[in-house]
Parts: sequence; C-alpha cells; structure tokens
Amino acid sequence: MFYAIRHFTRYRYSRPVWQSVMEVRMHPRSENSQRCFTFQLSVSPRARIFSHTDHLGNIIHHFDIPEQHEQLTIIADALVDVDSPAPLPDSLGEHSWKELDELIEREDYWDMLMPSHFARTSPELEAFGREIGVSNRDGRDPLELLRQLNSDLYRSFEYVKASTSVDSPIEDALTARQGVCQDFAHIMIALVRNLRIPSRYVSGYLHHDSEHVDRSAEGATHAWVEALLPGLGWIGFDPTNNLLAGERHIRTAIGRDYADVPPTKGIMKGRAKTDLQVRVRVSQSEAVLPPDQEFAADEEWSQFLATDHEAELRAQQQQQQ
Repeated sequence: MFYAIRHFTRYRYSRPVWQSVMEVRMHPRSENSQRCFTFQLSVSPRARIFSHTDHLGNIIHHFDIPEQHEQLTIIADALVDVDSPAPLPDSLGEHSWKELDELIEREDYWDMLMPSHFARTSPELEAFGREIGVSNRDGRDPLELLRQLNSDLYRSFEYVKASTSVDSPIEDALTARQGVCQDFAHIMIALVRNLRIPSRYVSGYLHHDSEHVDRSAEGATHAWVEALLPGLGWIGFDPTNNLLAGERHIRTAIGRDYADVPPTKGIMKGRAKTDLQVRVRVSQSEAVLPPDQEFAADEEWSQFLATDHEAELRAQQQQQQ
C-alpha cells in the first residue's frame, strides 16, 4: 500500500530566539516490507539541511538557524510503500526459549536487553508483571507470551490523550492505568527485557481508516514495540491497539526507547516560552508522485505555508532596515 505522509511541526516563541540547532527523525526507513520512495524536508526560516545515518539505520536530518526568529516550522513529506508482513505461526515450538538464548549469545543485542532511560524496571512494573502473569518465563513459548502481553496491556490501560508527557516515567501510567502510545510501548519493552527477550522502541505513523477502530490518536505520530524471536527476526507489536504491526504501520526510527528517537530534538539561545504545534496526515496514495504535486491542492496545509512565507518576508525586511 502506498502512503502519502505529511508531518507538520511548528515552534512559536514568546520572544525572539537565535542559534536554533535541530535534529529531525521523520524519514521513513527502507527495509524488509517497507520502501520510502521520496522524502522532502522543508524548514522556515530557511536553513541548509544535512543528514547522516546512525548505527541503527535511522536517517537523521539536522540544521541550524543562526539569526533571530520567533517561530520555526518543519514540514516533512514522504511517499512510502508498505507490504503486508508474512503471517506468523501460532507458536514457535518447545525449544524456542533455548533457541532464543543461543541467538542472543551469538549476536550483540545487549543494548536492547538492558534497561534504558524510559524502559526500565521498578516496583510498580514488577507488581504489574505479577498481576498479569509475565514476571518470568513460563510454559508459553516467546511468541505466545508476547501476543498475550500485547492483549493484556491493551485491556489493562486506557488510552487517554495528553494524560502523560514525553518526559513522564512509566510509573505515572502504571499508577493511573492510562497513558498514550509511548507509555504502552515503554511498559511492554521493560517487561519483555526482564524476560531476556531483546526488544526495541519503534516510532512512526499509523494509517487510520474506516475499516479499523484504533484507540491511538489520528493526526499524530505513533509508537510500538519490536521483539526479537528465533526464526522470525524482529516482530512488531502494538499494545495501544492490540495489533501486530502490519501494512498500516510506517516505521521512521528505532531505538532503546523514546529518548533515542524523538521526531524533533534541539536547543536554542534565548529565554522564551515555547508553544509547540504538531499535525500529521497519513493518506493512501494511488501512485508515486513528487511531494509538491501530491500536496499541491491541499488548502489546509497551504495556509500554514503561506503564513511561514509572510513571516520570512517580514524577517528579511527587518534585516534590511
């Protein structure tokens, strides 16, 4: 399935700031069943954009804006094709735990087994693990256990927008029994790592349509989990929506947890309050078109571009006076 993605981010500052340095992780990955055909990143005020690929294969764009500015707008357009993954077996067999341990010994998965900034154990996490029966390896094979954990998290927690922030520890969601996709992913990762199953955080997008009833918010980024299983590789689980990751899940970056893969991360000079506005649109696309042509007739987004253009002209005029 082809998807056209537009990810809009705007920072508004209460007073002028300068020397903004920003990293952007919005470029969909190309691997396995997913291919990113085109990607375009636009920044206002204008800046020269550089990019590099990190050790996990994430494409990171970065730029700096030295002059004073009262707002910063980032628009990422992408066209991606995602195929349906191969169906999974019902179980992995009686020797799967031994096979998993042997796989871990042969390869380097240490960073996806150790606690990380957000995905770490705690008394609250251990109590929840005992409550749902995943505090240790039992008679179920790894795939069966992960499927059950995915469902248990979905049933045990409510999805409530803005109930936590990007910096909230998992104890907040565990205590309130509610959170957002980031919380669901961090809790599942921490539980899975306690079982010595390598697991990682996936940031990206979920395509919403009339055929599926999803709890996660439309118009926003999404997060889910990938776990390493013998004979299958990395398999995606979406505990927010009680889904296996499929052709509606579009991957942009992977890491130990959210701290490794925020869509935007940066600093600036100046003391100002910041207002952040984010909008995401994922729509089906019939063919591969250049991003400018794909979104040319979109009036809703065009008004934001027009606002940025006017702001840039005003800034140029002030510099010339």
